[in-house]
Amino acid sequence: MAPDRFRKQLGFAGLCAAPFTLLTAVPALAQGLVPVHLGGIAPFAVAIGAGGFALLAMALVRTLLKDSRAARRRAAEQIADLRALVDEYESLIAGSRELTILWQGHDSPRILGQAAAVLPAGRQPQSVLNFHTWLGAAETNRLTTQVEDLRMHGHAFATSLDTLDGRIVRANGWVMGDAVALRLRPAHSQPNDGKALAAVAQGADRESARAILELLTKPAYLRDDQHRLIYANGPYQALAKAMGKACPPGEPCELLDATRLAAHLKAAGQGVEPVTLALDFATHGRFELVEFPLPGGRAGYLRPVGEAARPAATAEAGVNHIGGIIEALGTPIAIFNAKRELVQFNAAYARLWGLEPRFLTPGLDERAILDKLRTEGMLPNQVDYHTWRSKHLESYTRKEPHEAEPWHLPDGRTIKVISAPAGPSGGVIYVFEDMTERLELESTNKAFTNVLRETIMALNEAVAVFGTNGRLTLSNPQLSKLWKLPMNELGNHPHIDQLAEASGRAIPEDGATIWRDLKRTIIDLNPTRTDRTGRINRSDGRLVDYAITRLPDGQTMMTFLDVTESASYSKVLKERNDALVAADRLKDAFVENVSYELRSPLTNIIGFADLLAGTEGGTLNERQREYIDYIRASSVTLGVLIDNILDLASVDAGIAELNPEALDVPALVDKARAGIAATFPEVSGEAPHLVVDIAPDLPDFIGDGTRIVQVLYNLLSNAARFSPPGGEIRLTVAHRGDRMLFVIEDEGPGITDEMKAAILTRLDTPAAGGRQRGAGLGLSIVRTFVNMHGGTISAEKREPKGSRIIVNLPLDSAMAGVAE
Repeated sequence: MAPDRFRKQLGFAGLCAAPFTLLTAVPALAQGLVPVHLGGIAPFAVAIGAGGFALLAMALVRTLLKDSRAARRRAAEQIADLRALVDEYESLIAGSRELTILWQGHDSPRILGQAAAVLPAGRQPQSVLNFHTWLGAAETNRLTTQVEDLRMHGHAFATSLDTLDGRIVRANGWVMGDAVALRLRPAHSQPNDGKALAAVAQGADRESARAILELLTKPAYLRDDQHRLIYANGPYQALAKAMGKACPPGEPCELLDATRLAAHLKAAGQGVEPVTLALDFATHGRFELVEFPLPGGRAGYLRPVGEAARPAATAEAGVNHIGGIIEALGTPIAIFNAKRELVQFNAAYARLWGLEPRFLTPGLDERAILDKLRTEGMLPNQVDYHTWRSKHLESYTRKEPHEAEPWHLPDGRTIKVISAPAGPSGGVIYVFEDMTERLELESTNKAFTNVLRETIMALNEAVAVFGTNGRLTLSNPQLSKLWKLPMNELGNHPHIDQLAEASGRAIPEDGATIWRDLKRTIIDLNPTRTDRTGRINRSDGRLVDYAITRLPDGQTMMTFLDVTESASYSKVLKERNDALVAADRLKDAFVENVSYELRSPLTNIIGFADLLAGTEGGTLNERQREYIDYIRASSVTLGVLIDNILDLASVDAGIAELNPEALDVPALVDKARAGIAATFPEVSGEAPHLVVDIAPDLPDFIGDGTRIVQVLYNLLSNAARFSPPGGEIRLTVAHRGDRMLFVIEDEGPGITDEMKAAILTRLDTPAAGGRQRGAGLGLSIVRTFVNMHGGTISAEKREPKGSRIIVNLPLDSAMAGVAE
């Protein structure tokens, strides 16, 4: 479309060019009309010439375009005719019983015709170029050489080829201009084809028939018109020799009775059709003789029938049976005959090499398999592949099984290859084994053994392993060091009696006696025997712990550990522990006695202070009343301290118990508030400001009321000590799920690491800045009672200042056990 449009536009442009040229020449014409020295006529002539040239060019261009279109139309018609002719020729070639390969330039070869005419059934046409897949080694080399000579030097050829499946193929190569062609077609007559042989031989001369009979695998011969044997092929001669027939010098052996044969042919009429005669050779079975006439004589061949064919059937059945067994095996196996042709393989072989079953067709040359595996990178990397392959194919010449060097494949696998003769007729049976996993296991086991040995060598314990024969199989240097045994003797795997003698020389007092006692346990082979441990007190003052362990393989392992120093340390620690236990008991008794002894004077002090505070009248002045209040507050604090000491003593003694009951939470808070008011009297404005917030509708709370009051009192008093004078302390009581929460907040300097540690220990170390310091028991008693109720306690800082302590108790503490 584009060239036509361009040509049309070009013609239109040429048509418009002439008027345009005339118009451009008008000024020149005007100037030319002025007769100035007759010089004005030149521009006029130029204008006329240009216009005429434009008209002629336009006409010429249109004529050329018209002729070009006609020529292209005729060329297209000729191309279509040629393509139709080519299609007809290709159809004719494709329908013929031949295969043609065409090489032209450097392009890939074209393959025309039917592949089944040359290749076995199921093969792709492209596989005809792999000559070794359908020809033997010698025929492959011969055809390859001839094709290369044809393509390089243009030498035509014509030859016959014997295929792997026993057929005869005619090959013709010739030059076609700048291309070369190879035509392959089956020969008119094929070996072992009796009907075709008879049809061809009837119209052929004697020499042609002889060439045909030479290709047969059955016994065959030629006779003249006098029934004299003039030619016998190889199988015929072999059969005659096997039957013990005499062979005249320079003549073939006579296997048949010529007189009987002539009579039979005479009775049959000696026509042009083949005749048959049953023959019975007592030693070699029954055969059927097929004879047919030839110009100037007759030709015939023998084919086995009856018993003669039975061994082949039996052999085939045996092969099929063996093939079934091979297929069922998981070991890769492949069988090749003497011609290196694949006879049998199993699925494991195909999986091992990743080969398609359609590629592994019977009759495939082993070299073709090796070449394919090398192309796909499945064979070991070799510098000279052909030398390696030739060495591998030496398996066909061996008479005994042979194990080759392992094949280390590029994909990391290691393959063991075992070859063995396939039978009297030759061939090879290959057995492959993937050793990769086994080698990995052996490597892992070796590495594990080395690690285990090094571990044993590095142990502080002395190790000795004895076999069932009583000999030392494994030991470490600690054994030599502990029992003073020479290392060179241990390396010779001595018997336990030899170790006893050597130990007796090193430790004369009891070395030999100790090892003889151990020997009874080592040589005990009772299946019900058990492991044994003990301690040896040697005469040299060393204490040795030993352990005897039965190993699964029947061996016995003994370990020795010198515990002399650790036993001494243990004795010292035991003595110190006994002393600490006695001191702890003395402490408990002292605390208990002192606590009870302090209660009596403390009660008197509190009583007299209350009496003085209740005196009526003006007997006491204001300062005296303040002193009395301080005495009462200190007495209350001391009383609380004594109660805490007694409680902790009872917990340490393991006799502390809870008395759970239904509790009134506001009443518990009031008791704790009263304790705080008594401990911090409102003197000089130092009493803290306590704010209580109790959530309404609290659920039933079961616990030990006395202990809960102690917890709240200690927490509130601790918060009061750290709060500034007149600071606010807030107690919030709420519930969350099945838990009761008591939250105490203050405005002090904030929680410190020491205070957090005090919750988990018995040391109450307040932070700097507190106005007072506790006796070190407040938070400890809180932790103890909270744990007894099955609850938890946590502390955190408030923002911007202060601390918050949260006590989390279950609603029902009746099931909580006694504290530690």
